[in-house]
Formats: sequence, structure tokens, C-alpha cells
Amino acid sequence: MKTAQQLIAEAKASISEVTTSEVQDRLAAGEPVVLIDIREQNEWNLGHAAPAQYIGRGVLESQIESRVPRDAQVVLMCASGNRSALSARTLQEMGYTNVASLAGGFRDWVASGGAVAD
Repeated sequence: MKTAQQLIAEAKASISEVTTSEVQDRLAAGEPVVLIDIREQNEWNLGHAAPAQYIGRGVLESQIESRVPRDAQVVLMCASGNRSALSARTLQEMGYTNVASLAGGFRDWVASGGAVAD
């Protein structure tokens, strides 16, 4: 039996993580990055990264295919980078070839001065 921390550590070892500055640089350069916020709806409602779209973690697997192509450059965001790491691993299993988790999540996005929308 594994703990949540063990699952997160395994996921992080098998996925790519990117920093807020890397994502902001890619967006500024005009790269077609699909930033997806997977936090709970109430977290999203309190504020979210301006360029992000919302797909809650609970419905990510059932909604991602109709909204994002498998070859898109996808960056998943949660509050701290743990839920997004688990979700990035799942998307890899679904055939997404260019998916990453935002290290530090929304907290680092805000701390770095990233654009936030209500």
C-alpha cells in the first residue's frame, strides 16, 4: 500500500515539471502552450492564472480529449504542483506526448507576478 506522498513522488519522477518563469517565457514568445488549471471549482473562482483554462481534476480524463489535441504543449496547474503531477502522469498514459506539471503551482504563479484573473 502506498501513501499519497509516495504516489506523488513516483509521478514527479516520471513526468516533466516546468517552472512558472519557463511557462511565462513560452507564452511571451507566442508558443502555443495550453495551460490547464485542474484545481477545484471554488479554488478557480477565487482567482486563476489569466491564460489558463479550467478543467477540474475530477473530470480531466473525460473532458481533455474533446478540448485539447494529444500533441499540444500542455501544462497542468494546481495549487502547489502535486495534483498536477499526478494528472500529468495520467495524461501521459492517455497518449499526451508533450505534457508537464507546473512546479509550485498557482502559488508560485502568483508569487512570480503572473497575471491573475477573477
